[in-house]
Amino acid sequence: MRIFIGLAFLVIIGSLASAFFYLMRDKGTTNRTVNALTVRIALSILLFLFVLFAHHMGWIQSTGIEQVSR
Repeated sequence: MRIFIGLAFLVIIGSLASAFFYLMRDKGTTNRTVNALTVRIALSILLFLFVLFAHHMGWIQSTGIEQVSR
């Protein structure tokens, strides 16, 4: 599960990097930047929904924040 989520983060970062590349190269004359950012948003939403689903199914467990006793 960690590998899948890590790969999804890498793909999201790659989409963000490609949007930056298209922004610098095209100078705003094409829609490639907008398309790359749309893909990034869609992937981020899908990853969030997948994490919620995986938690609901019990594939991943939330650990919470441990409190230090005094």
